[in-house]
Amino acid sequence: MAEQKSIFSLQFCLLCLSSLLFFSSFNMIVPDLYDYLTSLGGGELKGLVISLFTVTAGLSRPFSGKLSDTIGRIPVMIFGAGVCFVVGFLYPMLGTVWAFLLLRFLHGFSTGFKPTGTAAYLADIVPKHRRGEAMGYSGLFGSLGMAAGPSFGPMITEQFGLDVMFYSSSALAILSVLILVGMKETLLNKQKFSLELLKINKSDIFEPRVINPSILFLLTSFSFGAALTLMPDLTISIGFDQGNKGIFFTIFVFSSLLIRILAGKASDKYGRVIVLKWAALAIVVADLMVAFTHTEFMLIASSIAFGIAVGLNTPTIYAWTIDLSHDEKRGKGLATMYIALEIGIGLGAFSAGFIYANEIENLRNAFIVSAILSFLGFLFLNFGLNWGNKLFKVQD
Repeated sequence: MAEQKSIFSLQFCLLCLSSLLFFSSFNMIVPDLYDYLTSLGGGELKGLVISLFTVTAGLSRPFSGKLSDTIGRIPVMIFGAGVCFVVGFLYPMLGTVWAFLLLRFLHGFSTGFKPTGTAAYLADIVPKHRRGEAMGYSGLFGSLGMAAGPSFGPMITEQFGLDVMFYSSSALAILSVLILVGMKETLLNKQKFSLELLKINKSDIFEPRVINPSILFLLTSFSFGAALTLMPDLTISIGFDQGNKGIFFTIFVFSSLLIRILAGKASDKYGRVIVLKWAALAIVVADLMVAFTHTEFMLIASSIAFGIAVGLNTPTIYAWTIDLSHDEKRGKGLATMYIALEIGIGLGAFSAGFIYANEIENLRNAFIVSAILSFLGFLFLNFGLNWGNKLFKVQD
């Protein structure tokens, strides 16, 4: 499936458009979720808004990885986007803190399935020597969705109310599904779905060959979980109004767009590890900049630094994971990597919320911890890669 020289096939373009809509759908609601939870009386539980979401995403990865390798990439993607469609209609019906948290838990199935199928499908249709570049372009469209969503979500809420914003999220999700329905499946020798496929063995949960990118992703994604949880409060505390509380994520994502493509091309040419070393150091710098932010200018500067750092890191780790995975276990390899990502984000969100405790002066400590963990990721790339392979007896 990956013999063509160009990466810009019709299927690739449709996949990118579907990702744009999907990421817009579930990210547009994030800036308003914290205030919504507070209005329900659960302000002290802000860390759970992101961490519950990532727990479910992580738990669902073994299923999405196995199903992606058996029944196909497209059904897995459709299920993930479909969850966003359904959940968007349910949020307005909530009236208690615990009902809200349950729905956040269920919403995690969306990112547990859609990105796993997307990355596997992408690896099927692009040339091997251009995987990093393809991941960069794919990430660009996902990032556009991540930028657009938090930007226009609060605007919709301010103009039309919270319910309309949730329904708009559902509308974008169903558009993503409709695109996927018309795409061609890339998995050869696919099976029909059966309940037997939902039985998960130990071997379905973890792919040892991708241990190194997974460890790195866990360490470096802690920062993103902290940012998702705390940046809306920091943004308001330094002077931005409610309608602009998603500005950090908007600037962060736009600043990552070009660097994703450059990072992907650089990793194809110079190697994944060397690019990731620079990325880990960049995340350390970005974390420290956020930790000491106290003006609007500093917030904008730190969001740019954060976007560049994540833009270097994410597509390169994706490409590295695919490089290490056997073709027939590509879904499982990607699922393992995503589990590590969700553990990192979930721990980052929960720990940051705990450290923060709704006291703005505590915010600095959360990002200093994030910087320390990212630096550990840099040290791991320099000294720990052989340790991971030896521990799990990985052979080429």
